[in-house]
Amino acid sequence: MSLNRSLEAEKGDAQAMADKLENVDARDVTGLTRRVLWKMDTRILPVLALLFLCSFLDRTNVGNAKIIGLEQDIGISNLQYNQGLAVFYATYIASELPSNLVLKKLTPKIWLPLLTVVWGIVTMCLGFVRNFGSFFAVRALLGIAEGGLLPGMVLYLSGLYTRQEMALRIGIFYTAASLSGAFGGLLARGLSAIAPRGGLEGWRWIFVIEGLITVVAGIISYLLLPTNIVDASFLTEEEKVFAADRLQGKVRSGSGSPDRFDPNLEREERFKWSEVYRGVFNLQVWFTATAYFGILAGLYSFGLFLPTIINDLKITSDPNQSQLWSVIPYAVATPVTGVHPNDYSCPLLTVAVFVAFLSDRMKLRGVMMLFTLPIAIVGYAVIANVPSPHVRFGMTCIMAIGMYSSVPCVLVWNSNNSAGHYKRVTTSALQLAIANCGGFVATFS
Repeated sequence: MSLNRSLEAEKGDAQAMADKLENVDARDVTGLTRRVLWKMDTRILPVLALLFLCSFLDRTNVGNAKIIGLEQDIGISNLQYNQGLAVFYATYIASELPSNLVLKKLTPKIWLPLLTVVWGIVTMCLGFVRNFGSFFAVRALLGIAEGGLLPGMVLYLSGLYTRQEMALRIGIFYTAASLSGAFGGLLARGLSAIAPRGGLEGWRWIFVIEGLITVVAGIISYLLLPTNIVDASFLTEEEKVFAADRLQGKVRSGSGSPDRFDPNLEREERFKWSEVYRGVFNLQVWFTATAYFGILAGLYSFGLFLPTIINDLKITSDPNQSQLWSVIPYAVATPVTGVHPNDYSCPLLTVAVFVAFLSDRMKLRGVMMLFTLPIAIVGYAVIANVPSPHVRFGMTCIMAIGMYSSVPCVLVWNSNNSAGHYKRVTTSALQLAIANCGGFVATFS
């Protein structure tokens, strides 16, 4: 009885706060919006960016390990190495939809950090593989653990931001993918210098130390991420109600009709197979997934084989120097380009973030990609036909700019247009599952 009274009192307080917000004028709405977005951008996005940086670091560090002795030390052929890369994508794809279904049950605060800690431990295990069997098995487990992160983060953000704000936020944390390439090359060069120490070669220390960093990142994210807007300790009660009303469209229109997302309804939504079917048979999912498939085929081949490509160009005779050269294309893909005076988030924008910002402001997704993807296409065309090592290296920078700046637009497309928690769960995971098949193309092309 006392619990019911308490719940009724909380509902009464929330309603009173909502009534109060209805009388807020436009200037106060703008101020509240700035305050809420600033707090969410500075408390949530850096944590997600850290997790995504660790994710890309741990899936592509095998490319850095390859050029300093991984294949020779565990006695595998180039074909077996590629098979080890491919099995990661097989299990990664298979785990995406089940992971998103689990997310609602366990909440993002628990599930995303848990996945991070598990794949960090698995990454450390890669430092102790001794033959093809163990290499293959550990890569498969890494795919299972990592598969749920990106669809889970997209789903999580769709419950925090409006559809006009999503691409920019995804662009901000996706920038961590390009930063991971720059950071990974520097880190790999430093860690490889440890060898041999403790009976482990230098490439093994890459996996051990980077896996340990990921475990620490997972623990930190559990302490900092809120479950949802209602549970965000950094927001005041007024800001929580206002943020929820923004998602329902009440702030803009003043009507009580939901615009896209009602946090209260979605928390109470029960699982129905009909919602899964709605997501699976949504044609937009298949069209955007096909586009994303093409982007990821290039992106994964870039991330996995860039150290090898640079090594084969013979720009330097030292494989360790090749690690440092691999930093440059990623650094070019993340230059500082300024900030819009009305933007509420971080003060430094990368190319990907700038494109995402324009996409949100202009409310265009596909059109923006028509301008960014040709940049990557030019890079691939030149690198395939021009023999000069220096020109081909320059084209890797062009490829990075075109590919990384295209991802936020296609990634946010489905979550913007999928109402209902379980339909959005399905469309987000299905899009990524289809798109990540590009990993097989990247591995064997």
